[in-house]
Amino acid sequence: MSVPSGLQREVLALYRRALRMVRTKPPHTQDKFSLFVRYMFHIQASAVSPRNVSAIEHLLRRTRRQIELYENPSIRDCQISQDMTDWEQSRRRCHSQAN
Repeated sequence: MSVPSGLQREVLALYRRALRMVRTKPPHTQDKFSLFVRYMFHIQASAVSPRNVSAIEHLLRRTRRQIELYENPSIRDCQISQDMTDWEQSRRRCHSQAN
């Protein structure tokens, strides 16, 4: 396996930071925050080419600001769209069929 580039390390570090943020939220909303984080990272990753460094850097800056906003202790819940719910259900169906 190859060594991750600096940009890949930044993306992974930001993803870990977002997952740590989820654990700071009330237990009854953690599932919603977790889905939100996973969905947003998946959608953004699939929307940009791995070779488009400037777009990735832009998404990193934008996502970093968004995570900083959600890290605020006064933010206790988030909205989950129907697209997010549908995406999660389709992923679960795919995983259950693979097993």
